[in-house]
Parts: sequence; structure tokens; C-alpha cells
Amino acid sequence: MQAAPVRATAIPSFTDALRAVESLLMSGGQRTARRNAWTSVLEDRRRAKDRFEAERVLERTPVPHL
Repeated sequence: MQAAPVRATAIPSFTDALRAVESLLMSGGQRTARRNAWTSVLEDRRRAKDRFEAERVLERTPVPHL
């Protein structure tokens, strides 16, 4: 008697599981709005980081005396 082949099934990540639940609960428009909102959050964070780095450079730049 031959043993049955073992099949490896990938376990979905937490993010994959959340996306699956989200797709069941939300319509396409809501999903798009949520994704756009998250993209805006990430962009705001990037701009804040750039602003902080620019302030650091300006603080370290010597000011010429007139």
C-alpha cells in the first residue's frame, strides 16, 4: 500500500486574511477609498520626513554674517 502524497498548503498571511475579510465586507468603492486614504497617509509621512531632514540641514548650515 502506497502512502498518500503530502500536499503543502500555504498559510495565508495576516494581511492576506484581512484583505479577504475586507473584500467580503466592503464594496469596491469603499475598498478603493480606503486604499486611497492609506496612500495619502503614507505620502504625508514621507513629506513630514523630508521636511524634518530639510530642517536638520538648515540648522547645520552656517549663516553668513553681513
